[in-house]
Formats: sequence, C-alpha cells, structure tokens
Amino acid sequence: MDDRGPDPIMLLPAVPPVQASTLLGRSLTGWVQRTFQSTQAATASEASCAADDNKATDPLLSDCPVCSYNEWDPLEEVIVGRAENARVPPFSVEVKANTYEKYWGFYQQFGGQSFPKDHLKKAVAEIEEMCNILKMEGVIVKRPEPIDWSVKYKTPDFESTGMYAAMPRDILLVVGNEIIEAPMAWRARFFEYRAYRPIIKEYFNRGAKWTTAPKPTMADELYDQDYPIRSVEDRHKLAAQGKFVTTEYEPCFDAADFIRAGRDLFVQRSQVTNYMGIEWMRRHLAPEYRVHIISFKDPNPMHIDATFNIIGPGLVLSNPDRPCQQIELFKKAGWTVVQPPLPLIPDGHPLWMSSKWLSMNVLMLDEKRVMVDANETSIQKMFENLGISTVKETNNTCILLLQPIRVLPVICIELGLDFGATFLSRGEWAATTP
Repeated sequence: MDDRGPDPIMLLPAVPPVQASTLLGRSLTGWVQRTFQSTQAATASEASCAADDNKATDPLLSDCPVCSYNEWDPLEEVIVGRAENARVPPFSVEVKANTYEKYWGFYQQFGGQSFPKDHLKKAVAEIEEMCNILKMEGVIVKRPEPIDWSVKYKTPDFESTGMYAAMPRDILLVVGNEIIEAPMAWRARFFEYRAYRPIIKEYFNRGAKWTTAPKPTMADELYDQDYPIRSVEDRHKLAAQGKFVTTEYEPCFDAADFIRAGRDLFVQRSQVTNYMGIEWMRRHLAPEYRVHIISFKDPNPMHIDATFNIIGPGLVLSNPDRPCQQIELFKKAGWTVVQPPLPLIPDGHPLWMSSKWLSMNVLMLDEKRVMVDANETSIQKMFENLGISTVKETNNTCILLLQPIRVLPVICIELGLDFGATFLSRGEWAATTP
C-alpha cells in the first residue's frame, strides 16, 4: 500500500461514443469543468420533473430527488436497510455455492428460521446507530418497510421463505436519475423488492425513472444442480474455468456486482450475475453508458464492493487477495490503485454470509469523507494518508447477517456531476473479457 496521499488523478467528462474514439488510450489528466449543478443552476429550458396532465416530460435534475453517477459525489440521501425479521435462507443449491463448507451445518439446521435473536438485536441497534451518524452528517435517511420474511411462498417453479431487506445496494442500482430494480438470483430474495416499493414509488412520483429488470423464473434450469464444490480448491478451479452456479438459462444479476464511474459501469460475472444479465444491462443503458466486464482471481465472486471499490475520480481500492485481471489497463489510463491493509477482524469471528474484506466496502460521503468500521483502525489510517477523513460506525454484528462481501446496507441517492471515465476502447475491453 502507498501510504502517501495520491496525486490528483482525474477523469475526463463523458463524451458520446462516436467522439470517444479520439480519447482512447490516453491517460486521464484533468477533472474538467468541475461545477456542481445546484437547484438554482439547473437549465431553465429543460422540462420539469413533474408530469404535465397533457404530456410526459423529461425530469430536470434540480427537481428530481434521484441523481447519482458515481460512488463518491456528495451524499444527500440514502436508503438504509433493516435487519428486523431476518431469516436464514433455505439451504438451496445457490446458497450452498455462495457459502463455505464450515457453515453448511448452520444453514441445514436453521434454513427458513430466524437468525439468532441476540445477533439480530445487536444488528438492529448497529444499523440504527449508522442511521443516526448519517443524519448528523446532514444526510437524509430512508428505510424500507418491515416485512415478515417467515411467510412461505410458492411459484410454479419453486417454493421458499424470504431473507431480509438489509441490503438495498444488492437490489437497487441508481444510474443518473433512474432506479433499476435488479432481478436477483437467490430464491430467498425473490420478493425482496416489496420492502422498497413504497420508497421507489415516492421517488417515481417526484420525477425519478423506475425500471424493473426482467424477473427470472428461478426454475431449476437457472442453476447448475451438480455444481461440484467441496473445498476452497474446488472453488478456485471452477472460478478459473469460468464456471458458476448460475447458468445462462435466463438473465439474472444483483445490483451489487456493478460499480459506477460516470458514464462507465464495471461489472463482474459472479455466482449471482450471469452474462445474460450483464448483456441486458448493457443494452438497456446504451448508448449513454458503457458496461465493462472485469474479472478477479476470486474463488467465490459475489458482489464487487469488497473486491474492487472505486472511491474517487481515478482512485480505486483493489483487494490484494482478489487481484483484478485487468488492473494494468486502469494503471495505463492513469488511475491510482490502492491496496487496502489486511482486515483486523479476528479469525474466530463467525462470518455466516460475509468476508473479512468487508473492511474495504465503505460508504463515501463525499471525496474527502468516508464511513468506515470503527474497529478497522488500519484502513482508517490508510484513508487518512489519502487525505480522506473517516466517520466511524460499529459493524461487528451486522456482518454476520449480510450477503457475502457486502458491508453497508445503503444505496446512495446523490446530487453530482455527469462525468465519465472515458479511457478504454471497446476493443481493449473486449480483448480482456470472456
């Protein structure tokens, strides 16, 4: 890790794909026209966010409450999840593929039942603490609806109980002024969107775009029923071969496998995000946005934030245990790549659904402020050396309940600039992706 603060590594403003060809391969040198759009500065000639009785109008960024292009612009509003009523997911094939064998007995015994009550109580308290800290930092906090996840549901293809609404980042992705509901890939999360619908409808009524990706049937054909995992070595071998528990039967993806940098989004093929899901996103967002597949030496890829976390313009945290196979392209483009320190969480701490590297899965309040786990002092020092002040919150119990490599139950609703990371050609990315 470089303990010095980084030189300013800046991104070019987004340009149409036709013009982008003149910029390909260049190092990024200037953060051009850095002028935040306020409600007063919005262009008066654009249409209002509110719908007219006679015609639909495009939303004006100053009126629409949803406007976010990256992970680091000043945070104004967030949705923070709930751990209340959280249930252990049934031990189905997709859950088995995403968890380690030492915890399989836990899932076999408690699948469909509540997580331990004492852990749930502590997790609820920790999330409430985080909400209070965010409010003190001037951020508006929204919460999903409490839902009884113990109710068993049945479709023509499967039956299951629910899980939780603790992770808005897993199911919701904001791209500009659009909220995209991810289809998900776990049967226990099929109806998770219901907890967020009241908030999404509110944003929609205030001018946000709202898109629901095609909902998968989650039939048996979506999963490799014979996915051969018995050890970490098996996982490494299968990941290297590009084999995952989800097939290409139908599109599926979790929002948390995508990370944004202006007009460019980066995504990994994972246990919950397949190529059909990525292609659906690519076509849906084109031509305004570009979707790039990146990959890692990761035995169990699922959610990108604790593997590759873009925390500023041209500044990325890259997990040293899961190296990015395209990292040289980022360096060539002038990015600063920082390897975070090893997590401090004790080896004996139970991690039913998560990774130690949750320590790097942080929430940027702006370019110079970050919310981090109060116990992870090493990464706090790293941020301070980067010139970023830390806002500390306790997260010991929450990590027991969260999806693998997912730490902060937050989706950002930000007001920021429309700048992109135009630095690689489609051909360059195509040469590095499956």
